[in-house]
Amino acid sequence: MLVAIIDLGTNTFGLLIVDIQGNKYKTIHQSREVVKLGQENIIDNILPPEAFKRGITALCNLSKIIREYKVETIRAFATSAIREASNANDFILEVKKQANIDIEIISGDKEAELIYYGNKMAVEIGQEPCLIMDIGGGSNEFIIANSTSVFWKQSFKLGVARLLNIFKPENPISEKTRQSIIEYLKIELQPLLIELKKHSIHTLIGSSGAFESVLNMIGKEEIKPNKTSYDINLEDYHLISKKTIHSTAEERILLPGLIPMRRDMIVLSYILIDFILNNVQVKKITLSTYSLKEGAITLFMEKNQPI
Repeated sequence: MLVAIIDLGTNTFGLLIVDIQGNKYKTIHQSREVVKLGQENIIDNILPPEAFKRGITALCNLSKIIREYKVETIRAFATSAIREASNANDFILEVKKQANIDIEIISGDKEAELIYYGNKMAVEIGQEPCLIMDIGGGSNEFIIANSTSVFWKQSFKLGVARLLNIFKPENPISEKTRQSIIEYLKIELQPLLIELKKHSIHTLIGSSGAFESVLNMIGKEEIKPNKTSYDINLEDYHLISKKTIHSTAEERILLPGLIPMRRDMIVLSYILIDFILNNVQVKKITLSTYSLKEGAITLFMEKNQPI
């Protein structure tokens, strides 16, 4: 059975097409469209005309690919930017009209659940609890779990596009602004900080996205199609984090491994990761190249739940 999963994120719309046979699947196609729905002003909780149009165009492009593969089942999951937008229904209707795709808006809790299942498929988690972190443009998801259980999960409206809109950092970011962001995170992430004290966590699993950029920027290992997890050396991480946070926009253009889409927001991503590392005794960072899309497929195969 050919199934297409679309993750309608704030920065990108990702497409995964798989052929499911029993409890296994084969990846047929993967692609993404850069949309930057939060580029104009995400904190107004509306999709402005420019973002609205970019989203429609992207889904028309993905719809064409899906039709070419003659996919039997399509599931499109809308996350933070669309979830919070006051004109979300207008967007959904227009997508149905132009791209013939039905969009399902999922809650932050459901988003975190799908991210967990995707990461569990990519990484050998084991019985010790770990912290899974997914950095998005509109929201960030945190999951405390092991291979068999989710102990706690929550989605926070602290995505890097939101932080960029709220704090409007200088070029390069000033120490005053960086500290303001940290103080803001201390308040907004209190539920996470309380939960972290209840568990002995030594592994941080970074779910695709910004963490893929971290690995690429370190430059010691390339992401390969047949490999789903990578260890990130803590010393290497701290070196590249410090260098990036203090960089100018012009300097980031020259940083190896940093794709153009993430140049504006990567500083905020490093500040977020640093904040977590300063609040939990992590001995190991692991990158998972799987996330929400793979989680939707996994949930369907493991629990026979509709996707």
